[in-house]
Amino acid sequence: MQFNKDFVFGTATSSYQIEGAHNEDGRTPSIWDMFCDIDGRVFEKHNGDVACDHYHRFEEDIQHIKKLGVDTYRFSIAWPRIFPAKGEFNPAGMAFYKTLATRLREEGIKPAVTLYHWDLPMWAHEEGGWVNRDSVDWFLDYAKVCFDELDGIVDSWITHNEPWCAGFLGYHVGVHAPGHRDMNEAVRAVHHMLLSHGKAVELLKQELKSTTPIGITLNLSPVYAKTDSANDRLAQNNSDGYSNRWFLDPVFKGQYPVDMMNLFSKYVHSYDFIKPGDMETISTECDFFGINFYSRGLVEFSAANDFMTVAAYSDYDKTGMGWDIAPNEFKDLIRRLRNEYTDLPIIITENGAAYDDVLENGEVHDDKRIDYVKKHLTAVSDLNDEGMNIAGYYLWSLMDNFEWSFGYEKRFGILYIDFETQERVWKDSAKWYAGVIADHKAKHADSVEA
Repeated sequence: MQFNKDFVFGTATSSYQIEGAHNEDGRTPSIWDMFCDIDGRVFEKHNGDVACDHYHRFEEDIQHIKKLGVDTYRFSIAWPRIFPAKGEFNPAGMAFYKTLATRLREEGIKPAVTLYHWDLPMWAHEEGGWVNRDSVDWFLDYAKVCFDELDGIVDSWITHNEPWCAGFLGYHVGVHAPGHRDMNEAVRAVHHMLLSHGKAVELLKQELKSTTPIGITLNLSPVYAKTDSANDRLAQNNSDGYSNRWFLDPVFKGQYPVDMMNLFSKYVHSYDFIKPGDMETISTECDFFGINFYSRGLVEFSAANDFMTVAAYSDYDKTGMGWDIAPNEFKDLIRRLRNEYTDLPIIITENGAAYDDVLENGEVHDDKRIDYVKKHLTAVSDLNDEGMNIAGYYLWSLMDNFEWSFGYEKRFGILYIDFETQERVWKDSAKWYAGVIADHKAKHADSVEA
């Protein structure tokens, strides 16, 4: 695998998953603090109160990032640190991120910042959360403060991370915070998230006249039918609409897919929450498109399911999450995006795998993770050979962390975290990734000298 000299390598985390310090420097609870406290929602009622204690150990973590040799580090801002109450800006919360971003820059690492990685403040939830259209204004107030305070030191902005998870897993399926199971709420919540994305892009580009790149990150999984039967192809279409097109179409085409609007109409009796001008705002052009890719979907028809689709048995090798390892299907996805949706530079903002890592004699031998990442990086290289313009790759995750409803049971990190002592241990995958990056830099240093 090979990459051009401008290709960027990174690694990524998010605020609630690593920071801890849940009640320090003015931070108030988020919906995840609340969700973790409900019996049966999170593995063994784990929570992010301490997590990786990154809030207090960020200097140490920056040195690990520097040692990896990555060009860029993606992290998210905790909204409840910035606005612990409605309309109440908290300078102490902002100071942490300003220091973090500044120190990264001083160490030669470009900060890539996600505004929303799911930790909605409880005060916003108590006023209806994303189901309330006012959430768009709350988000803009938050985004403007972040832009005003950090835009000079941040290298790129991401408005939302995986609105499918925050919207459908949070408001429809109920396995993510806030844990609701209401399709009507979910569709409204997603619309307001996407609208707030578009308005934030307009704010940064048109009002503030910033030249800092900004985009959105969607989690996308190409979906395949188990058989070529009409029923299974219908299942595939509906699953693709739910997981992919419901987000891709508004962002890039300025419209929701009509077939899915019809399918959802059993629950969404009116689309009156879509106001004139909303779709134009949602499809405001960005500077890049972020994609989180982990796996593919294989489905078959099920009359018992509201959307007539259910996961089918797959004989693919799987990660510790039970997800298919599917680098070839990843290629299919990128080609489809180029054919149907966008010419924007694509950045793989997350890709990685969880496995049952074991610390033995101070080492973690995670050959399966190395193989997973190698296959996907090779796919990126192959795609760029086809002219697909993938501009960068962020390995998820820098360190083992709070894996949402799975708590600390699932480990995605390339740094092993002992959650009792907070010791950071480099897994073999971290050493391997550092080697890939070093080889890349050496190759292009040689070519420049030549």
